[in-house]
Amino acid sequence: MSGEHAVRSLPPQRSIFGLPVSDLDWNEALAFADAQAGSPSGQKVISFLNAHNANLMLKDGAYREVLSRHVVLSDGIGVDIAARVMHGSPFPANLNGTDFVPALLTYMVESRRIGLIGARPAVLARAVEAFRAHAPWHEFIAVSHGYHGEAASKDVAALVARLKLDVLIVGMGTPIQEKWVDRYIGREHARLVLTVGALFDFVAGVVPRAPRLVRKLRLEWAYRLLQEPRRLWRRYVLGIPSFLLNVLRHRLVGEPEPVFAARIERPAEPSSVGGSGIDRAA
Repeated sequence: MSGEHAVRSLPPQRSIFGLPVSDLDWNEALAFADAQAGSPSGQKVISFLNAHNANLMLKDGAYREVLSRHVVLSDGIGVDIAARVMHGSPFPANLNGTDFVPALLTYMVESRRIGLIGARPAVLARAVEAFRAHAPWHEFIAVSHGYHGEAASKDVAALVARLKLDVLIVGMGTPIQEKWVDRYIGREHARLVLTVGALFDFVAGVVPRAPRLVRKLRLEWAYRLLQEPRRLWRRYVLGIPSFLLNVLRHRLVGEPEPVFAARIERPAEPSSVGGSGIDRAA
């Protein structure tokens, strides 16, 4: 489906490990996403790059290729460290999906038809109710849980097409969600698609968000590790040193990272074949 992701203008970007990452502050990013949600045609997929995703991307060429077709926003202190090392300054804002998606819902003043795919059915239902309370002027639709084989994925994509959505939010975990969107979701499904990791678990209250002070100190990763050590120890205890080593190696032996100006990307030929009270993570 990636060939059908017709996009017009893309924002200024910086390269992180060769992947273009949008160089936007909060207002610019929200305005960019809002404009696409209200666009009469085309589609943009917004994904997020943090240290964990970068580690995955460096090992998974297919995932990197998929991300290169998306509008990628910076997420977390790790990517800021990489930007400082590679470009001399951090990104303008920490646009993590946990905060960005709820902020976008309140930023969009016009009513939008918004579909959600991901998590377990009960969690998804609770997330929909939380979103409705957060931004009641939008129409939220629980499309499907996030566990699909090939046949079920095609059925879900067909359902999404029938729903005529403005926005589709997909939370299946990285890199599954990005690859799923790239394979099954085209411009006929929604104007704006966001891949959001475990956002629905946070919104539904299944996984607690770090206290505001911890988030302000940019230590939410440590809080998450304390909450779920068995699941997350490899991501953080091993992943953070690995990421920093990759940044250092790139700085010492890699090519200088370019800064991309805002550019126009022409639609590809169609292929035959993807600060809020509510809070996400991959």
